[in-house]
Amino acid sequence: MNKPTEIVTFGCRLNAYESEVMKNHAEAAGLEGAIVFNTCAVTNEAVRQARQAIRKARRENPAARIIVTGCAAQINPEEFAEMGEVDLVIGNAEKMEARSWTPALALQSNERIRVNDIMSVRETAGHLVQGLEGRSRAFVQVQNGCDHRCTFCIIPYGRGNSRSVPAGEVVAEVRKLVENGYREVVLTGVDITSYGGDLPGTPSLGNLSRRILKLVPELERLRLSSIDSIEADDELLRLIAEEERLMPHLHLSLQSGDDMILKRMKRRHLRADSIAFCQEARRLRPDIVFGADFIAGFPTETDEMFENTMRLADECELTWLHVFPYSPRPGTPAAKMPQVERGLIKSRAERLRAKGAARVQAHLDAGLGLTRPVLMESALLGRTHQFTPVRVADGIARPGDIVNLHLARHDGQSFEGQVAA
Repeated sequence: MNKPTEIVTFGCRLNAYESEVMKNHAEAAGLEGAIVFNTCAVTNEAVRQARQAIRKARRENPAARIIVTGCAAQINPEEFAEMGEVDLVIGNAEKMEARSWTPALALQSNERIRVNDIMSVRETAGHLVQGLEGRSRAFVQVQNGCDHRCTFCIIPYGRGNSRSVPAGEVVAEVRKLVENGYREVVLTGVDITSYGGDLPGTPSLGNLSRRILKLVPELERLRLSSIDSIEADDELLRLIAEEERLMPHLHLSLQSGDDMILKRMKRRHLRADSIAFCQEARRLRPDIVFGADFIAGFPTETDEMFENTMRLADECELTWLHVFPYSPRPGTPAAKMPQVERGLIKSRAERLRAKGAARVQAHLDAGLGLTRPVLMESALLGRTHQFTPVRVADGIARPGDIVNLHLARHDGQSFEGQVAA
């Protein structure tokens, strides 16, 4: 008997969600004996890691059929089709179609590449995932694609233009997940703050979030994945102030703290906008915390420009910094700009990560001695409403439980929690 189809996921939460959809399609179709790589294209390193994993899988599974999909495969299918280890490359739209995973198409097809023009895709269907294996929280795709063209980013060419899942389909999926025992749902997509622009009546992300919380009152925790703060709508801000079930943790796509670099990135905000948003959100919800994406060493970045980014982490009182050392992606405008020396990029990324570690330390220091409700991800690890990791002794709780824990001490990265008296 063949082994069940294995799916190897790289990259973002949206890819994790889509891998679950593919897994369900493959199981429903009876597909066995394949290894599927769901790739990421956000950096050259992500592509390199995928190619390395594909070669390793072929060495260890000489008889398996290897299928490659995801953003890297969508953008450059020939690169993967030319690998001797790869049997089939399919696109980001095709991977979400149930028929792609029938044995006839996935195993017997003589095609090497099945990738269509992603820019021609006009709709993102709601794919019902009734639970994510091994996770205490569930991700729900509400949007896909991006209409913006940041100069460093190749992702729109892997995902296509922005398109939204109708609110009714999102609510139905959230309701089903809650019925299946999930207590926290994360809304995810490529650019979720652009949600609704292509739908009748142009509902906003805030409108969608309020509708979910109203129509699924049993949902205990709603969380948002990365947002573009300059696109945050008034309804979302009101929800931050009024709705405790919306978790007080926002991950912001900031990328830089210098106005000239932001312009060269073709971002839609300036550093003052980032500071103003964080201040307003904190005024509305004093316990809110922020994560942020930053790129270190973007082309033309001077020492002074980089120092503006370092200061922004303090001025916005950020907690979780996700730092990317800049690497040029062929096909993007930034790749043609004057590049920063690689060693300098690396050292700036290290400094920015050290700043992030100090910000986490300050956050943990401020929380010592408090009691917080913690959603357990495993028998040993859970997260607070602010997404802060809390480690516990084995046997205190089960995955999926929400327990009140006293935050007794920390190691600079996570709390150690004890059951509150």
